[in-house]
Amino acid sequence: MADEQNKMIPINYTNRDFASIRDDLMQIAERLYPDSFQDFSEGSFGSMMLDAVAYVGDQLSFYLDYNVNETFLDTAYQTNNIIRHGRILGYKNTGAASTYGQAAFFVLVPASSAGLGPASMYYPVLKRGSTFSADNGNKYVLTENIDFSDPSLPMVVARVNNVTGAPTYYAIKAYGSVVSGQFSVQQVAIGPFERFKKVTLRGQNIAEIISIVDSEGNEYFEVDYLSQDMIFRELPNNNYMNDNVPSILKPVLVSRKFTTSHGRNQLTIQFGSGDATESDVIADPSSVAADLFGKKYISDLTFDPTRLSKNISYGIVPQNTTLTIIYRANNASSSNVATAGLNKVVNPIMAFRNEQKLASSEITSIRASLEVINETPIIGKTTSASPSDLKRRIYDTYPSQNRAVTQSDYESLVYRMPAKYGSIKRCSMQRDPDSLKRNLNLYVISDDKFGKLTKTNQTIKNNLKNWLDNYRMMNDTIDILDPYVINIGINFIVRPSIGVDKFELLAAATAKLQERYVGGFFIGESVNISEMYSILSSVTGVLDVISIKLSVKQGSDYGGAYLDVERNLSPDGGALTTPLNAIVQVKFPEVDIRGTVR
Repeated sequence: MADEQNKMIPINYTNRDFASIRDDLMQIAERLYPDSFQDFSEGSFGSMMLDAVAYVGDQLSFYLDYNVNETFLDTAYQTNNIIRHGRILGYKNTGAASTYGQAAFFVLVPASSAGLGPASMYYPVLKRGSTFSADNGNKYVLTENIDFSDPSLPMVVARVNNVTGAPTYYAIKAYGSVVSGQFSVQQVAIGPFERFKKVTLRGQNIAEIISIVDSEGNEYFEVDYLSQDMIFRELPNNNYMNDNVPSILKPVLVSRKFTTSHGRNQLTIQFGSGDATESDVIADPSSVAADLFGKKYISDLTFDPTRLSKNISYGIVPQNTTLTIIYRANNASSSNVATAGLNKVVNPIMAFRNEQKLASSEITSIRASLEVINETPIIGKTTSASPSDLKRRIYDTYPSQNRAVTQSDYESLVYRMPAKYGSIKRCSMQRDPDSLKRNLNLYVISDDKFGKLTKTNQTIKNNLKNWLDNYRMMNDTIDILDPYVINIGINFIVRPSIGVDKFELLAAATAKLQERYVGGFFIGESVNISEMYSILSSVTGVLDVISIKLSVKQGSDYGGAYLDVERNLSPDGGALTTPLNAIVQVKFPEVDIRGTVR
């Protein structure tokens, strides 16, 4: 009986790290096995066994904590797990962001026989899909056709006959939109029928799927969700000369469809569950109405207008075929380009009217004369969202329910805009104080290739406008504006503890502030000076923080707006109030954050 009571040792379940587990094991061994194990010196066999068991216990505790934390969105840390939680709550990760911009194109066209203007038969059309390159090697794709026969395009005499002085070539200038990345093709072999088949592409930084076609020539279409049966296709308008509309949108019911899911570094394609041999997989728009058996009246029915059939198979799954997948992969490095950075022609796709009747030498000369340059920066790709940013976007997405009513709804939709249309670094929706109606001001800003704030270009704003039109309230009017950028500097003075090296302390304190503000501020977010005091106080070796002063940086390297710091400080001096239409930036942390140790 005494031996049983002697062995009943209370177990402390809160001891879960290596040191505490080893101490518990040591106490148990010394109390219960004093005659068997007596040597627990560092090099003994007993010490080795204690270390091994404590190591296993520490590992098990770590993975238990990790699995529990990653189970909940609040405590999850891994990006893939956060995206997975967000998918459950309706958030769709946008994947690799693309950069959009406008470029100027120049081409030489031979003069007409009379020498008065270019020869009309040699006007080229630069086709969508032509690729170009920047100084850093990044690729860009033309997103629209450019017709150089437009009479509104500027043209000048480029070459003349040395003898007669008559023009021989004219230079024509046109503008077009480009997007970062390049096209790639991947073929995937598909085996027997499998419900909800998933295909993961090997490429990284995939921005969008261009097309999927199987060996039999069947095309698969991307939808937002597999129960969606209708898509809109862009078709050329045959009545273009009369109504000046180049394309028309035509609703099309599709049965071969897929959805995409962006992970951190990969893209997964998922198909439906329908078998091509079945007869009920084709969408039938006539089945939109509900069945009212035996009723002689119709009540108010509510249904999803985007689902125009009762098709429960969610589309046909490819089987025993080979899929040819064409996608656009974004550049691995930053795709933002400064002015004049895009200047190389890689693969121009040119078409000519009645090309068979034209001289091949002239066509070759025209293609070789093509030049490109961007007169404004090409921006849109932002730094990857941090785990905390992802969580914030997920929380804002869940209550929005695919409609925009509140401020957070609009901001959530801005961040959810598909990455292939460009990306926004920061946004803020504000009620227009000068409007009596529901006029809203949406402030958006992007960052350049160096990660510094810069104005969002017009192409991304147009894409954003079209994107928000699908969700905004009917009586809401939205103005997309640029916020003011206020560049600030931080100057601090700290007192060191006794015996601390002042140079090392200054470097550690400066690095701590740089680490905090490298992610930047939000539009309208105030600068919390009290937080700076707390950050500096936590640095090892800091005895006291004497003062922190903010200053507004201006000059050719900054070019931001001015703000009177003294007039915008809070009464207690603990925060700098920022206007709702402005954003604060520490543009050059290595020089804008300075400190002194006294």
